[in-house]
Amino acid sequence: MAEAERITGTPETGPDSEPGTAAVPGSGGNAEGTAPRERDGARGDEPRGEDAAGGEAGATAAGAKGRGKRRIGTLFLVAAFVYLLDLGSKALVVAKLEHHAPIEVIGSLLRLEVIRNRGAAFSIGEALTIFLTIIAAIVIVVIIRIARKLYSLPWGIALGLLLGGAFGNLTDRIFRTPGVFEGAVVDFIAPAHFAVFNLADSAIVCGGILIVILSFRGLDPDGTVHKD
Repeated sequence: MAEAERITGTPETGPDSEPGTAAVPGSGGNAEGTAPRERDGARGDEPRGEDAAGGEAGATAAGAKGRGKRRIGTLFLVAAFVYLLDLGSKALVVAKLEHHAPIEVIGSLLRLEVIRNRGAAFSIGEALTIFLTIIAAIVIVVIIRIARKLYSLPWGIALGLLLGGAFGNLTDRIFRTPGVFEGAVVDFIAPAHFAVFNLADSAIVCGGILIVILSFRGLDPDGTVHKD
């Protein structure tokens, strides 16, 4: 019987064989079990959107961590200090020095004398008050936009000086006489043979000089350093 089954190719069944189960010639195993595994493997090779997005987010976070922390706090701290110092000094000199004789600090080389200036820093462009007011507002907006990518401490200090000085003089142009956006800036520091200026003007100039130095050294606001 076994010989006849071998010749005809009929599989031999035994007590250990499950009823209705037959091996498929040349299959080398269970075909039904292999197909799901192949499909699972194909699905595993496909890139997942969540993993790609997570990788990009991780790379961004790693780049930000490498640059250090943002310096927005430094920028606004310096700007607030400059603004309050400028505002307080102007209020003091207007109350104590305006319509009075100048005070000599270093003989005739440096005096304190209140001057109402409708121009730019150091009494430049007195006929362009409204135009200068618009420029000051634009500078403030640009600095705030740069602050979103600010990771450099020196740049935070420089931009803080500019922001505080711009806000100080802009406050004068909005709230002082003769009217809104045409107000005269209070200047009171009067060196010999030089234009009269205030603390806001000094902060703007110092911030500008610092930015030039940082640019020549190849340092960007985001902390990147250029070696070329």
